[in-house]
Amino acid sequence: MLGFFRRIIYSRFGIVITMGVLGVIALAFALGDITGLQSAGASGGTVAKVGGESVSETELTRRVQDELRGAQQRSPTADMSQLVAAGGVESVLDRMLNGLALEAFGEDQGMVVSRALIGSELRNIPALQGPTGKFDQAIYEQVLARNRLTDAQVQSDIARETMVQFLLRPQLGASQVPQSLALPYASLLLERRAGQIAMIPASAMPAGSAPTDAEIQTWYQRNVARYSLPERRVARYAIVTPETVKARATPTEADIAAAYNGDKARWGARETRTVSLVTVLDQKAAASLASKVRGGTSVSDAARAAGLEARRLEGQDKKALTQASSAAVADAVFGAQSGGVIGPVRGSIGFVVAKVENVAQVAGKSLAEARPTIVEELTKKKTADSLAAIRDALEDSIADNANFSELVADQKLTAVATPALTATGIDPEKPNVQPDPALLPILSAAFQSEEGDDPQVVQTATDGSFAVVALDRIVRAAPRPLASVRDQVAQDFAADRARRAARAAATKALAAINKGAAIDKALADAGVRGGKVERLVAARSQVNADPRGPNPVLALMFSMKGGTAKMLESPAGNGWLIVKVEQITPGDAAKIPQVLTATRQDLGRVVGGEYAQQFTEAVKKAMKASRNPDAVARVKASLVGQGGSNQ
Repeated sequence: MLGFFRRIIYSRFGIVITMGVLGVIALAFALGDITGLQSAGASGGTVAKVGGESVSETELTRRVQDELRGAQQRSPTADMSQLVAAGGVESVLDRMLNGLALEAFGEDQGMVVSRALIGSELRNIPALQGPTGKFDQAIYEQVLARNRLTDAQVQSDIARETMVQFLLRPQLGASQVPQSLALPYASLLLERRAGQIAMIPASAMPAGSAPTDAEIQTWYQRNVARYSLPERRVARYAIVTPETVKARATPTEADIAAAYNGDKARWGARETRTVSLVTVLDQKAAASLASKVRGGTSVSDAARAAGLEARRLEGQDKKALTQASSAAVADAVFGAQSGGVIGPVRGSIGFVVAKVENVAQVAGKSLAEARPTIVEELTKKKTADSLAAIRDALEDSIADNANFSELVADQKLTAVATPALTATGIDPEKPNVQPDPALLPILSAAFQSEEGDDPQVVQTATDGSFAVVALDRIVRAAPRPLASVRDQVAQDFAADRARRAARAAATKALAAINKGAAIDKALADAGVRGGKVERLVAARSQVNADPRGPNPVLALMFSMKGGTAKMLESPAGNGWLIVKVEQITPGDAAKIPQVLTATRQDLGRVVGGEYAQQFTEAVKKAMKASRNPDAVARVKASLVGQGGSNQ
């Protein structure tokens, strides 16, 4: 889990452009959170300062809690202690200081973010737009209330983020790397090293006597987390699917007849036309284009000559053509014969020139012939309407403080309870049972709830199915009793004893090797039986060749001085490795242009972020950014004391 937090906290560009959290608004901004704060008016001690601005303990705490809520959207089991351990507090504070420093620097340089620009950014946030596609003040106020924000805070954050973008966008856009800079890096990739690698397996160590009760007890207490069950949750839920509403979604004969009679134009005999058309903004240009078409030029060729693109609409009746163009265009097209050219006709945008390519007569359908299509369409609509009606009723009842049992009873649903499961659907007590993917949305809701929270309605499938979910209880993480895991503890103790013995032997052999002893002799003198020595030859480029991550053995080999040896635990954890470098052959990328070119391209993809980070660090130094380590420590202690809560 710590690895998860490190991945979300640290990006390729470091702390300069990491996503932050401003609730719904931050997601809508889709901007890197260099700012992520509103320091004005915050209470509590000061954790950092930039010029005349400061960051309070209270504000840093709130921002870290926001960070955790965002992380829990991706990993429901994430908790505060893990975030703090992974450096989350420092990362959030870095971003806050970055924003304050860059904003202050920009203002010192005479740069200003106008209120008009702030308003424009706010109005363009999709999450704040209503049904008309325009900014909706009511939605905005709801978002502010839900996220405990003020309009002044949001506008200040937008202004700060905009200023940051003004300053960093030029650096982030940099991608040119000179050959002289890329050459040493490219040559490093071609460097080759040769040596030997020795494996000292733990299994080769003497087994020793069986562990005593005292040793087992001590080992268990020191490693109790290894034998603990993770936090699990029990959720009560009731699923609503299209099958649930099948009875009420089946259309009656009256419904089918009404649908048929209500759309006679669709089912009756009709005429369709295939038409090629092009829209021209200028009326005179449209008239000139129409003249060419009447002279025999195809619509597509005439449009292409004018730098435009024609459309071809196949088998359109008048209603469909009206929707695709305009009523005036449809009237003109259906008033012309096959091969006729119309236009210019004013369309919804500009002027339309069109040619009727084909006229066809489509026979009508009787009620019996149309029935399968009508039944399918009515069933789909009535199913969607019925599901929506139940969902609306559930959500209204939840808003009126109805509990789970009342919701289920009111809608005549069947309630089910999950076993005590982790967020990934695993029952640690039954490790051989595969998790049910259908439960994941339900468990996700349960792990985002606390005991006593209102039920939630969550989507469970793309067919419109959903579930009403309530957290029944939380089974806290707890160690298994020693008696139930005694055999495993004894095995682990013995394995650790062998591993430590292997390490002691490897340490002794390593010292001898670095004093000039041959590897085989050093292993034998150290009492290693079953050790394996192999020749190792590799290029530096192979260190990161595996998409799963760097090869630790090669990474060590290419970090050592020639003629020296070092040791590390084997990646499989089953012993220790001794690596000795015997020969280093430098690379010369000047002789391999394709490697040099590829390296320049690779560096070009990251150099902009490096420039931005270095610029930001220089700005912070110039603006005299400072921190209060004691205050940061208090924030971390307070957050860890929350017991993993994100509240």
